[in-house]
Amino acid sequence: MKNFKIVTIENESQLQRCLAVRREVFVEEQQVPEELEVDSYDRMDSTAGHVLVEAPDGDAAAGRFTPYQDGAAKMQRVAVRSAYRGQGLGRVLMDGLEDEARSAGYERAILDSQCHAEGFYHSLGYRTLPGEPFYDAGILHVRMEKEL
Repeated sequence: MKNFKIVTIENESQLQRCLAVRREVFVEEQQVPEELEVDSYDRMDSTAGHVLVEAPDGDAAAGRFTPYQDGAAKMQRVAVRSAYRGQGLGRVLMDGLEDEARSAGYERAILDSQCHAEGFYHSLGYRTLPGEPFYDAGILHVRMEKEL
């Protein structure tokens, strides 16, 4: 993974690069309506933390975390561009998000995993919370958590 760089978003240009990755994965590929994909956390003055993974030939992955109840960070919008899948970048991205959340003082992470990705998050130490799978943006999800 030494060819990939984790970037903590610090300016509008970097944020727009994150949004471009997310738009490609969620809006174009998974057909999530853009008005559901981009929200008030996607601004530099929000309380969200954003992370971008750079590859030598372009931006490969992006994600964010937002404040959640009980002092947890909610990991969201975890996206790896199709050309970069299968190279361990999901793990690199999640490590970056978790490190940033820890640095911001969070001790626990929550996320809503698409059901097909549940095993991936289990491999990172997340556990599925009790409850039925639910639909978000027309895609079936389960809620998961992890101590940071």
